[in-house]
Amino acid sequence: MYGARLERWNRVMEWPMIAAALIYMGCYAAQILGPQSDEFQNVTNVVLWIIWGLFLIEYVVCLVITEHRVRWFWRHLLDLLIVALPMFRPLRLMRFLTTITIIEKNVGTALRGRVAIYTVGATILTIFMASLAVLDAEQGQPGANIESFGDAIWWSFTTITTVGYGDVYPVTLVGRIVAVALMVGGIALLGIVTATLSSWIVERVVAERNQAEAPATGADTSDVKTS
Repeated sequence: MYGARLERWNRVMEWPMIAAALIYMGCYAAQILGPQSDEFQNVTNVVLWIIWGLFLIEYVVCLVITEHRVRWFWRHLLDLLIVALPMFRPLRLMRFLTTITIIEKNVGTALRGRVAIYTVGATILTIFMASLAVLDAEQGQPGANIESFGDAIWWSFTTITTVGYGDVYPVTLVGRIVAVALMVGGIALLGIVTATLSSWIVERVVAERNQAEAPATGADTSDVKTS
């Protein structure tokens, strides 16, 4: 019974909470890139706290209605992170990528296209959020060289692709923590892209080989019938 209740709850709340997370991201971006007046900052802070409260309530409800609370807790540590950082909720889609990359070879290009969509979306989200976070940490700090959103976007692109020109870099502890997270995320995303591309190439090679062998097989069969 508890399992069915939890499943229904997740199904009902998933997309509304993702919409709330997008609002959270918008307010977070507005705080960093928008007006720095006290009135504006206060309004965005109220919205952020309300959305954080919604995520906290959802997490507690899931923990209460699930049948095996301890097991659910350990299997949903990402949800606990989401309570602390609601803007990352859309990354829940990434939990399916491990399974998708394993079974995609058995279901064809439709699922591969879905993997590509998830990967592109996750990459854009990661770059955007990392840029905001590093700019928030670095802007105005002594010795900082990431002072604009353009600098932050450029730094995120060079970091997530592991190029690392070194022309801009974080100097604060928080900025460096963001950098480490972005490096790890970049390696994971590049691995997914490489695996998906490799799978596509192998499938194309096999398909072309099968097409090349088909006429020869048909010819051999005709010879046998003639004989």
